[in-house]
Amino acid sequence: MVSQEVFIFNDTLRNNLLIAKPDATDEELIEALKKAKADFVFRLEKGLDTVLGEKGSRLSGGERQRISIARIFLKNPDIIIFDEATSALDVETEEYIMEETGKYFKDKTALIITHRLKLLEITDRIVVMEKGRVVEEGTKEELLEKKGIFYRFSAIANS
Repeated sequence: MVSQEVFIFNDTLRNNLLIAKPDATDEELIEALKKAKADFVFRLEKGLDTVLGEKGSRLSGGERQRISIARIFLKNPDIIIFDEATSALDVETEEYIMEETGKYFKDKTALIITHRLKLLEITDRIVVMEKGRVVEEGTKEELLEKKGIFYRFSAIANS
């Protein structure tokens, strides 16, 4: 699971990533960081051996989210849950990561909880919830055709 709130241990970047795959090689760590567009880590003074500080205090919110996303690429689970996982990212980084996610996890089950409709581009089905209840369900095209809540949200997002 990748959530909006990411926990980073007061340890090295390497150890924060190895939580997902303890036997990962440096090459695997670097590849996961690239997929998560966490290229900022290559500028850290000690690279993978940089201590990230209490709760990742040396990182911004977006950088912490990218570390969490890199963990998912390392873990390669069968089911992935993204709960507002890109909320602290800029649009360009978010689009890149979602494109990588769509390619890398194309044969997996991914649940994307989001308010950003752009993220739904890689989904097969969309479930719209309101006040804790499912109010619409279908493909993007089906929901746009219904002209219900999803349609209204899309119209607002595109204006």
